[in-house]
Amino acid sequence: MAIDPNHLPNDVAALQALVAKAREESANLAAEVARYRTESELHKAELVSARMQIEQYKAQLAKLRRQKYGKSSEKLDVQIAQLELVLEELEQFEAEEDARDATREDTGEAQKRCAKRSRKPAIRKPLPAHLPRETITLEPKITCSCCDPTKLTKIGEDETEILEKIPVQLKVIRYIRPKIACRACEAVFQAPSPDLPVSKGRPGPNMIAHVAVAKYCDGLPLNRQSDIYARQGVEIERQTLADWMGHAAWWFAPLAELIGAHVMGAPAIHADDTPIRVLAPGLGKTRTGRLWNYVVDERPWAGPRGAAAYFRYSGDRKGERPREHLDDYEGFLHTDAYSGYDALYRSKGGKVPKITHVACMAHARRHLFDVYEETKSPIAEEALRRIQEFYAIEAEINGKPADVRLAERQARAIPLLNAFKAWAEDQRRRLSSKVGVSRALQYSLTRWEALTRYTTDGRLAIDNNAAERAIRGIAMTRKNFLFLGSDEGGRRAAIFYTIIESAKLNGIDPEAYMADVIHRMAKGHPISKLHELLPWRWKAAGVASRPERQAA
Repeated sequence: MAIDPNHLPNDVAALQALVAKAREESANLAAEVARYRTESELHKAELVSARMQIEQYKAQLAKLRRQKYGKSSEKLDVQIAQLELVLEELEQFEAEEDARDATREDTGEAQKRCAKRSRKPAIRKPLPAHLPRETITLEPKITCSCCDPTKLTKIGEDETEILEKIPVQLKVIRYIRPKIACRACEAVFQAPSPDLPVSKGRPGPNMIAHVAVAKYCDGLPLNRQSDIYARQGVEIERQTLADWMGHAAWWFAPLAELIGAHVMGAPAIHADDTPIRVLAPGLGKTRTGRLWNYVVDERPWAGPRGAAAYFRYSGDRKGERPREHLDDYEGFLHTDAYSGYDALYRSKGGKVPKITHVACMAHARRHLFDVYEETKSPIAEEALRRIQEFYAIEAEINGKPADVRLAERQARAIPLLNAFKAWAEDQRRRLSSKVGVSRALQYSLTRWEALTRYTTDGRLAIDNNAAERAIRGIAMTRKNFLFLGSDEGGRRAAIFYTIIESAKLNGIDPEAYMADVIHRMAKGHPISKLHELLPWRWKAAGVASRPERQAA
């Protein structure tokens, strides 16, 4: 309440009432300040607690992810999904508190408080150069007293880039084909119908590619996509989208097989598998199917073969499945310790086995790391330190020719590996077999020959991370699916994952790649030249025939 001293009432009672009102407002203001301080302290306490929880959950999430890729457990998938949701809520709360501070009256103090926070900000990468840019110049308001334009000189400028999104726009393309008749000979002329991916259908290549990538790469089931299109005013039934995906799988199947032949012809490949739920016919329940992936990536040793991932589906995880997939393969196979692969490495009829096993050092390390996390065992810590030395060598030789890698490993890695084995055997003799660190060391010692085989050939990798990275997309998106509808749906999923993951391995946007391939196939791309559409060749050729003008 503002009191004007020049206009005070002369009446004593009025003055007393004025003072009483001022005291009341002062008390209310003091109470408001006290409440604000209390809320501020509560928010501060909540924020500190939230930050502690964020760090704790991040550590748990990292551990679960390591376990997941090692064990492929559905239970771990659920735990990871739950942790990600909790982290999302806590991080949103933290951002809300930042916004609250930024809007307070004392902006300077708020900024100081923000600067003192222990939270590590997200890494801000430069915005990609290929994005279109709109420049808006904000001219300053000139308040100079002389108001002489000739005295004004530009001494520099500040630039701020923000990322904005233009809403996705669907459009209808109408093809008009006039009929022209000759009155003299009665001949009728008309342009042929446009080449469309779905005969008598409406979707263009870009539309089909977008739906496929949204489902198999981004984890959006078709019913959710149908709802999204409905919000944009376009009614597309889920059944229609499913029909498009069936046609797309038919278009991509030959290319996926060609990628598979490319992978199986490599001298060294990586293999892994992951579970996926499938509806059991007539039971109303689901069973666990399996997606297997086989990866070739020769970039670490500057090999000539393009990187690719080939996926296969099976209704179970029997050992005969990978044996069927690899029946004609000859070479090195990087895998985990799944016993279903063991028959591939055994000799038959006195013949040398066609496939040589290369074990995964990352799995050996993972067992030791889990023990260290749980018990802080100094033996596990020492083992991790020694394994880190192996990886330090690999980091230095990554991307170098195979002969250089082999020489470096022979000179530097083998002595370290021999020392590690002697040390591990000594520790193993001292420890009870029931101790966690003892079992972790035994895991490495039991597989020592396969675990150190990477030192015998520069084309081999120290671990099986190439396969685990390629299968990660499925692990991240399958939580959005209730199940696959059938084994046939699993086969179609394997086709799409082959195309999408192979594109990603070559640094290609899967959606642009798939749209162009569909466009070319629909226009009659010769099957004899299908190899031209393999992702690495498509990229090398600088293919830019994007089908923007195809119907959506």
